Amino acid sequence: MTRAIFIPIFTCLTLLTGCVGYPRLLSYPFDPGGRSLNSLASELNPNISGRYIVFTSDRRGSQDVYLFDRLTSNLIDLPDLNSLDTIASHPSVSESGRYIVFAASRQGRSAIFLYDRETRQSRNLTANLQAEVRNPTISTDGSRIAFESSNNGQWDILVYDRSGRPLNIPQEPR
Repeated sequence: MTRAIFIPIFTCLTLLTGCVGYPRLLSYPFDPGGRSLNSLASELNPNISGRYIVFTSDRRGSQDVYLFDRLTSNLIDLPDLNSLDTIASHPSVSESGRYIVFAASRQGRSAIFLYDRETRQSRNLTANLQAEVRNPTISTDGSRIAFESSNNGQWDILVYDRSGRPLNIPQEPR
């Protein structure tokens, strides 16, 4: 049995790095054991960058982040990323697959986390931001992270560097 993920063109243009052209139908085998891209669980928020597809799924009883390599057709192990007390959502991956950014909710507080596959460490980029945050995305090279924040009573877009420092992006184009 094969289950397909359909990625519409508007998602490619706004969220998916390296996605060009028209919508594509990606077809991967269904695995009832949850060891592939498709399973019996909910697969949410897929994001493609280069050879990688990052998504969230509740296949192990909590909503976690998963990384799939399209070239090898295998899930990639993400040590020390997922935890039972955190609900992850809206992941995004750099083109090299080294950096994964995602929103997470723990004890009723939202945050944006950056996971480095090389160091196997996850860092809260918004620990000092007293606001709700959501919908992160990472640049192709993994150097910048953009996300929504309700810091001023409205939803604004903030851009941080990989170390968690806000970047000053001019309001007016030059």
